Amino acid sequence: MTSSVSPQAIIARKVRPLVEAALADTRVVLIVGPRQAGKTTLARQFAGSDRPYVTLDDAGALSAARADPVGFVRGLERAVIDEVQRVPELMLAIKESVDRDDRPGRFLLTGSANIATVPAIADSLAGRIATISLLPFAQAEIRAAPGQLLGRLFAGEEPVAAEGEPLGDALIALVLRGGYPEAVRRAAPSRRTAWLEDYVAQILDRDVRDIANIDQLDRLPRLLQVLAEHAGQLVNHSSFGAALGLSSVTAQKYVAILERLFLVRTLVPWSNNRLSRLVKTPKLHFLDSGLLAALREDEEAALRDDRSRFGAVLESFVFSELLKLASWSERRMSFSHYRTKDQDEVDIVIEDRRGRIIGIEVKASATVRPQDFRGLRQLQEATGDRFLRGLVLHDHDRVTPFGEKLQAAPLSVLWTM
Repeated sequence: MTSSVSPQAIIARKVRPLVEAALADTRVVLIVGPRQAGKTTLARQFAGSDRPYVTLDDAGALSAARADPVGFVRGLERAVIDEVQRVPELMLAIKESVDRDDRPGRFLLTGSANIATVPAIADSLAGRIATISLLPFAQAEIRAAPGQLLGRLFAGEEPVAAEGEPLGDALIALVLRGGYPEAVRRAAPSRRTAWLEDYVAQILDRDVRDIANIDQLDRLPRLLQVLAEHAGQLVNHSSFGAALGLSSVTAQKYVAILERLFLVRTLVPWSNNRLSRLVKTPKLHFLDSGLLAALREDEEAALRDDRSRFGAVLESFVFSELLKLASWSERRMSFSHYRTKDQDEVDIVIEDRRGRIIGIEVKASATVRPQDFRGLRQLQEATGDRFLRGLVLHDHDRVTPFGEKLQAAPLSVLWTM
């Protein structure tokens, strides 16, 4: 795989079949994800003469929708409406429309803010809407690879290594590229960084205003940098706020806004009544490793010499890749992290609806030691037969057993399986 994607290349999105299926049986379909993740490109594939495309990034359409949401929707029998978070009032108008005419596939919406988490909107469209997440490119999409790791692990399969996948410096370069289509297409790291910096500035300047009314908008860029330095660590709103002269409550509110914009994601702690010494604090991750690296000013040459610093970026990369694998899986999964007060941990715990568990630990090194499985062994003991597999993903090209249901495996299994 080269270091960039051709500007002319069309990369197939693995959630497309989910969108097709939802349009066939659901009145409203909402594709949510960060700006510039490819939502518009995907949504326009479903537009046509019988389903016109409208974007609320257009000044005229935005003005019309804000002035008369009901009238705006009344004139649309079926439509693709892009960036619907810019006029949240449209959602109630859409509800009225699809209640009068309940044919499936009437509205395909996209949103760059997670409006589905707003209680009034979620309640109004309950039973009428299917929500599909679209994050930046997964490696499985960039490489036209299977990307079925989670399904295969939950089916009881063991990890299998593939040949010729990136290791060492090539792995660092891959992680620092991230997955935003426009960034991936830029071969030069300096050009990717410039795009990512502009991207963040535009998001914080415009999109925040669409979803929140905050007094200190100028603090958000600095807050994002503070969060970048705490990626992979436990959330501490008091510490975040202190760095900017904000209260803990205000810092928590601002972090929630950044999460709604799909820039960061908090990973909840795993819980079990049998274990009393579990830490009950969420962890913080970024949803794109390229953006995280740009905010931290991490360059390939420096990370080659500082693998511990690379580890924080790598953990967010793995977390994001796993979320993407889950987004196109038919299996419903929840994500959490395991950590005890003795500092034993499992970076990512994945649980299906049957309560079965897969544990993932991430290491930036090529060498894995038995003590790296300490947290996974504790999780295995606590969950018994529910524990299907524990993996330490690291910079290597072989699968190495470390006990029953425990293996060290290459990071590349995220896309090759």
